[in-house]
Parts: sequence; C-alpha cells; structure tokens
Amino acid sequence: MTNQPEHIHQLADHLFRHESGKMIAVLGRLLGIQQLDAAEDIVQDTLLQAMHTWSYKGLPDNPAAWLMMAAKNRAIDLLRRQNRFNQISPEYAYLLQSESGLEPTLDQLFLDHEIRDSQLRMIFACCHPLIPHESQVALTLKTLCGLSTAEIAKAFLCAEETIAKRIYRAKEKIIKEQIKLQVPAGPALTERLDAVLNSLYLLFNEGYNSSHPEQLIREDLCAEAMRLCQLLTTQPYTSLPRVNALMALMCFQSSRLGARQDDRGQIILLKQQDRNKWYRPLIQKGFNYLDAAAQPFEISTYHFEAAIASLHAAAPSFEKTDWKKIETFYNHLYQLQPSPVVAMNKAIAAAYAGKRKEALAALQQLQDLSAYYLYHSTLGELLTDDGQFPAAVQHLEKACQLAPNQYEQDLLTQKKKALLEKISPSPSS
Repeated sequence: MTNQPEHIHQLADHLFRHESGKMIAVLGRLLGIQQLDAAEDIVQDTLLQAMHTWSYKGLPDNPAAWLMMAAKNRAIDLLRRQNRFNQISPEYAYLLQSESGLEPTLDQLFLDHEIRDSQLRMIFACCHPLIPHESQVALTLKTLCGLSTAEIAKAFLCAEETIAKRIYRAKEKIIKEQIKLQVPAGPALTERLDAVLNSLYLLFNEGYNSSHPEQLIREDLCAEAMRLCQLLTTQPYTSLPRVNALMALMCFQSSRLGARQDDRGQIILLKQQDRNKWYRPLIQKGFNYLDAAAQPFEISTYHFEAAIASLHAAAPSFEKTDWKKIETFYNHLYQLQPSPVVAMNKAIAAAYAGKRKEALAALQQLQDLSAYYLYHSTLGELLTDDGQFPAAVQHLEKACQLAPNQYEQDLLTQKKKALLEKISPSPSS
C-alpha cells in the first residue's frame, strides 16, 4: 500500500466519514454538548493534522485509533485552557482532579461500549423536542453522520442555506436550553425516536443513491446507518417494532448494492439486475428483522417500506414481482405519509400493476416535484409508452439537467437518445 499524498487524503476522508461521528459524540460527552462546535473543530483539526503527519511519517498501524488519540489530546488541551475539570459530568469529575487521573479516564471514554453509549446519547440529544423536528434531523446528519449541508439539502429537497440556518438554530437552542446528553425514558424516548429513525433513514438513502457528483453509491454511509440502527435494536429501550422495520428495510436494500452498477460504473436498473448478485444472507437478515417488527399495536412507514422491499427481494424476476401487492402497500404508506415522493412511487407501482393511464394522470398532478429529476424521468417513460414523444423528450431533458451525478446523467442521456432514435430513426437503421 502506497503512502502517496493522494492516498493519504483518500484514507483520511474515508476515516473521517467513519470516525467523525464517534469522535464528536465522545468529545461532546466530555466537553458538554453546549461545546458542540468546539468538538467539531477538534475533529476537523485532527483530520488536517493526520493528513500532514501521515504524509511525512507514513501511516500508523491503526489510523482510526490514531485519530481518536489525537482528538483526545486536543480535548485535554482545551480542558486545561478552560480550567473546566470541576465542571465535567459527575461520573468523570472525581477522576479529572489530577494529571495522573486524567489520562485513564479519557482512555476509557474511547472504549467500544463508551463510544456506542456516547453516540446514542448524542443522537437523542440532537433530537430533543425543544428543537424543531427538521432541525433535529439536519443536526444529527451533520454532526454524527458527517454529511455536508449540500447532501442534507438534497435529502430534504430544499436549499443549502435553509439547512445551514436550521443547524445553526439547533445549536443555539442546545446552548440556550442547556440540553443534556442523555437517552430519555418512557414517553420522552418515543417522542425523540421518530427523529432519530428519520435521520438514519435519510443517511442510508444518501448512501444508496448519492448526491455526490462522482459517486452513485456510498457504501460507507449505508454501513454507518445500519450500524447505528442495529445499535438501537440491541438496546431494550429502543428495540421497538419500527426500529426493527427500518433495519429490515436497510438489509433488503443493501442486499442489492453489488448489482446496481456494471464494471464501468454505469447504472443497472432494477429490471435488468442480475438477481444472483443480490446478497442472500442480508435478505435473510431482512426477513428476520421484519419478523421482529411484526408486533401488535404498532405500524409505521418503515413497516410498509420494508414490506415493499421484501416483495422485491422475494421475486424471482422483475416480471414476476407482485406489483399489485406493492401498489396496495404504497396506498397504505400514503395514508401514513402523504408526501409527493410517496405519491410518485405509488403511481409507478400502479403503472407496473397495469394501470399506466391512471398512473400518468396521477403523476402529471404532482407539481411539487418539478425540481426532482426522478419525477421527470418517470414522466418521460410513461409519456413514451403513451406515445406522447415530444413531451417525453422534454421531461427526459429536464431530468438530465437535474440529475445529481454523472451516472444518473449518463443513464438519462441514453434514454433520451433511444427515444429520439425511435422518433426519427437514422437512415442506416
């Protein structure tokens, strides 16, 4: 393995994606969540230090542990400068009274169980009910999951400036209300859990269909969302049906990652995917989590989405998929979550279930999705099937303009080219 600067930069970026949330969670627990900006600055400075040091001295044996230790040392320096040892939470304060007691305590903070506990505390702190729901999710995605404001804006289908303001206001609220790092109990837990799950859901979606201009799939984000969700399933106070349903959904979706691109990185649509490449152990885990989610008195949007994904996973082919049942599940999902995106997917399922005219009419009424590339791509396909070729071309062109990365643009360009050739075939054809 070479230690060239480009390789160092890629590794540091990869580790930052994987480790920053853990580091911020632990530093936030030590410094106090009111110093969240300081924790984030420490992590950023540590990343820069890593790229500089590793370029000259080579990679350490355990780069992740190196980052943790460097961040810890910077936190120690900050505590010394602030003379805040006596303000550390009571569970650590008595060990932070002397220089000799400081190091072992901070080392313990970076044990695996402490990292997991700190992340849970940080997630639930970011999702405090005093913070508006959308700001809760944006803050969690930025702080614990390492997403950029651009990526979060794509998930919310809104402007970057809007997301930046939400995150700023959430941090101000944490400071003003003196919000604590803790996992609440009883009704307070349930109140926050929905925002936690929404954060993980959006994180997974960003990994599964990335807004990054050069990446279609970011498996590290999918893996991080699954790791955090699996952590929730192992805790007795968070292992609820909707948590297991979300975990099932992630397993079903992740099982297809290896079949979604060809050797050149080009997109392979669901109907063309080689189902032998779907990872069967993950599909089985998905069904196991779906069974665990089937408890009385709770049904969520994740239950219906997981059920839809399970039908795709169980189908021997695209043509033999039970589209009528999928349409039924989307109808139920729309009752719980009447969003334009769910309405679009409901119409797509209806089209494959043999109701193409009705689906096209339903899609043409969804004006709220005029800035969403998949909306125009879907309209382009249905208009093509309906023989409305000029309108289909317009929507495919619009989809190309809105596509978030080169892979999506290439696929849509091919669709548009095929349609134009169908309308005006070349003399040689």
